Amino acid sequence: MAPRRSKSSKNPPIFSHDFFIQNHADIVSCVAMVFVIGLMFQATSPVASLFVAMQHNVSRNDSAEEEVTLYTWGKKDVFSVFFYFLICIIVHAVIQEYVLDKMNRKMHLSKVKHSKFNESGQLLVFYLASAVWGADIILREGYVTGISQLWEGYPKDHAAIPYVNIAYWLHCFPELYFQKVKKDEIPGRVQYATLYLVFIIAAYVLNFNRVALCMLVLHYTVEFVFHGARLFYFSEKTDLASTAFRVFDVLFVLVRLGTITLAVLTFWYGLEQTSEPSIDIVSGNFNTQLVRINCLAASCLMQAWLMWNFITFRLRKLREQSVASRKTRSPSKKKAVTKAVSADEDISSLPEVDQNSATENGSLRSRPKGKKAL
Repeated sequence: MAPRRSKSSKNPPIFSHDFFIQNHADIVSCVAMVFVIGLMFQATSPVASLFVAMQHNVSRNDSAEEEVTLYTWGKKDVFSVFFYFLICIIVHAVIQEYVLDKMNRKMHLSKVKHSKFNESGQLLVFYLASAVWGADIILREGYVTGISQLWEGYPKDHAAIPYVNIAYWLHCFPELYFQKVKKDEIPGRVQYATLYLVFIIAAYVLNFNRVALCMLVLHYTVEFVFHGARLFYFSEKTDLASTAFRVFDVLFVLVRLGTITLAVLTFWYGLEQTSEPSIDIVSGNFNTQLVRINCLAASCLMQAWLMWNFITFRLRKLREQSVASRKTRSPSKKKAVTKAVSADEDISSLPEVDQNSATENGSLRSRPKGKKAL
């Protein structure tokens, strides 16, 4: 998040926390520009290219006209991830200042909703871009029509999407400082960013990028629907929000089942056909029984954990709704009891003869004002 500069004439001291938070996008842009300008000079071009261009690339000719560039993993990828990490911070600040902040000023949200709205807005853009990019790769590679391509030819080169994903989830950690996120929100954000990093880096190192790509596209699609529903909710568009949440509930369960199916087909059935007795780090072949079983167990446990959280969340919401419905009914009961008590008090205030007649008739009889009691 790039907080808008204060309109006050008093600027924060240089190198202070407020100065760095207010100007972090400009500072990071200058650092990234240094690497880009370094490409223009022969003396600095070899060093700058380590950051700007990915080093472990290979070319593949699918036809006489088209040449596809893919990548393998290596130590120099750290420099590329760092550069994309800087780009993610810049893009985050641009989206925050020119899109989300303008929407926030129109809606006048509370501080809690403001923070959640910004979080969902940023994630919505990332999930949409990653899902579209990943779906394009899946269709181009033919994974839908030929599911066996997820394991045939392992280990196989991959596209650039893992680098961008790693850079994005890494940038979420400094954003906690830039956005001044509250302490009670930090554990949740750190948790899901860490889980994404562990999953993506493990798939990247073990060369299981194809099956990981399919899983991520499914998961990102569901998360896109969820955060879109949250934005509708914060915008007070309740009808659209309720519809989107219902769609999310259905898709969430289907995606969990689909992810487990992909994991079983790939790790238990597909890769087992070309299993190796030991790991070959030089060629990047990690297709051993131990690695496959651990990957399958990790994938299934992750889906079970997500499903457990989903079920407990829905049950908690149902309990809250039932308690709220009981509270809405309770005032009418209290009014009835109050009316009964007031009626009893009115009866007790009457003379004995009038009390008996009122009790026999089942209702109070008003006493004439002009007559005196005999």
